[in-house]
Amino acid sequence: MDPTHKPAAFATHDSWHRSTLSALPPNVHRPVPLYTYEHIMPGFSARLTLSELSALERHPAHRTTYPDTHDAKLFTTHTPRYLGLSHLSGLWPASSYGSGTIIGVIDTGVWPESPSFDDRGMPPVPSRWRGECENGTRFDASMCNRKLIGARSFRKALDASGVRVGPHDYDSPRDFFGHGTHTSSTATGAAVARASHFGYAEGTAHGIAPRAHLAMYKVLWEADDYRGGAMSDVLAGMDRAVADGVDVMPLSLGFDHSPLYRDVIAVAALSAVERGVVVVCAAGNDGSRNSTYNGAPWIITVGAGTVDRSTSAVLRLGDGAVLEGLSYYPVSVYIAEKPLYYGGRASVSKARCARASLDRTDVAGKVVLCDEYIDIFEQFDELNRTGAAAGIFLSDPMFLDPEDYYIPSVVLHGVEAKRVRAYAMRTAHNATVRELAFGFTRLGARPSPQVAYFSSRGPDPVTPGVLKPDILAPGKDVVAAWAPNKPVVRVGNEELVSAYAMVSGTSMAAPHVAGVVAMLRGLHPDWGPAAIRSAIMTTAQVFDNTRSVIGDEQTRKAAMPLEFGAGHINPNRAVEPGTKFPARQSFDRTVTNIGSKNGTTYRAVVADTPSGMRLTVEPEWLTFAGADEKRSFTLTVELSNEEPLREKSIVYSYLRWVDEQNHIVSSPVVAMIQ
Repeated sequence: MDPTHKPAAFATHDSWHRSTLSALPPNVHRPVPLYTYEHIMPGFSARLTLSELSALERHPAHRTTYPDTHDAKLFTTHTPRYLGLSHLSGLWPASSYGSGTIIGVIDTGVWPESPSFDDRGMPPVPSRWRGECENGTRFDASMCNRKLIGARSFRKALDASGVRVGPHDYDSPRDFFGHGTHTSSTATGAAVARASHFGYAEGTAHGIAPRAHLAMYKVLWEADDYRGGAMSDVLAGMDRAVADGVDVMPLSLGFDHSPLYRDVIAVAALSAVERGVVVVCAAGNDGSRNSTYNGAPWIITVGAGTVDRSTSAVLRLGDGAVLEGLSYYPVSVYIAEKPLYYGGRASVSKARCARASLDRTDVAGKVVLCDEYIDIFEQFDELNRTGAAAGIFLSDPMFLDPEDYYIPSVVLHGVEAKRVRAYAMRTAHNATVRELAFGFTRLGARPSPQVAYFSSRGPDPVTPGVLKPDILAPGKDVVAAWAPNKPVVRVGNEELVSAYAMVSGTSMAAPHVAGVVAMLRGLHPDWGPAAIRSAIMTTAQVFDNTRSVIGDEQTRKAAMPLEFGAGHINPNRAVEPGTKFPARQSFDRTVTNIGSKNGTTYRAVVADTPSGMRLTVEPEWLTFAGADEKRSFTLTVELSNEEPLREKSIVYSYLRWVDEQNHIVSSPVVAMIQ
């Protein structure tokens, strides 16, 4: 609705909207007003008949109509350290850990009793805060504190459509699922020692911006046969967040693609950005088959990357060989001295543990080895059906999540897979497993990061000319707070709960970026949303921990910007993009003498080096005893922060090797400044 048409007689937009609805032609069913939006777009939401809508569209103040939808999709102990955040230097101490900033999370609610929302050490609530904590089912205002400073819920649109909150949800901001608690604690959770996922990845869990304040806007709900949210309710949450005074608004959700002018999330995000609020959205979990969600240019769209942590089980075979493979099995069991069954001598289907291929009399109580198969979930079910004590799978573990390991099991590949198969074939009926132990966590996994297999790739079909996603952040196997009464995994027929859980998704990646945004906002209050987005993107890294281009977890090939955007987020470099951190890179090279057969000595000479660029060579002299002899050297290129370099995108110099006969071997050295 065009706000310039509001008559002066109406004190508020809400009263004008309600009057407009009541003036529509009489109908059997009266219009049902839901929300008035004043901050993200001038308008309201209501439940109307087609005739009422037709009459409303003839109103002189009417601008456009968006049909409501109910298909909102839901798209840590180590990740802060993995991102390079340190108490000693960098963005954490520079920003006082996000002190004074407010993160407004749009999600499934929050579990306020979680230790991640303890407010010890938190600064006072900012005086500009205009929000509140509402009362409701198992939630009251006293549950808010200096960490969780606000909590509201929005479900009028669902109620109007006849969807009723199910018995496992709460008519309040309390989290019915765990998703909102997880994303909130990832962004701004307090430090919690000895947090883990059933013993895996144990450590101190804390959010990316641990001293930032949190406000929760619950817009997603659960009914008997429904889990999601209505667009009108999501908009109401976004509108309220802007009005309350949040600095950054992460949304780990999305709706189906639609043109920007019909995408109310994009329109609302634009209004929020114009008011100084940074909007961060998850890119979606559709993998390489489909395109990115939330692709509006003014939104920071976040893809999910892996981290350098792995969880494992250790297997010792009867011949003494010790193998280690991937496992998330959540129970600390110790399996020892069990027969190893492998159907490789019987049939292909038995070797693969295909559906209905195994006999209980053959495998019950044994450790069963299963060859690579297209459906590892079918293999899990077959071993569970036949009473196997444990499983050793040689299938690709990429698509497995922690909740999939509901029987004791380990996944081997590569050399380990060949070793266990060879042992099983060689020993036949005498094969044994001496021990199988679970609960191990390893750091330093290579390569990492990789683009997670589930992370939606760009571009967004609505904005194909815009690079999306914008940035990559940790999104696989992220440990953070969870609703402690909601099942995390299943073992056999038992569902297990935990106060902290390991979860994957671009939903987990977005709050990492939101935490960085909050700290940058606190450190640079004069930076607007565009400047913060630019700082994050222009300082991203495109190489993994093997110094190769970030790869694709699924294809195992180098990824492209349409998969990782500008690269993986680097919080410390974003503090002062392009000015504070000098660039330094070393290169190892080997040369061959094809000149003098009697030997010669070359001296390194650096020439035509611009101000702010420095080249050093070690060793400075190379001596060859004869022809075809090889020598190696290291060239180090350093770029300072001097003004001339910031004005150029490319600088160059020359490295020349000069020998005793004045032979000159010249090589250009070019550096691109990004």
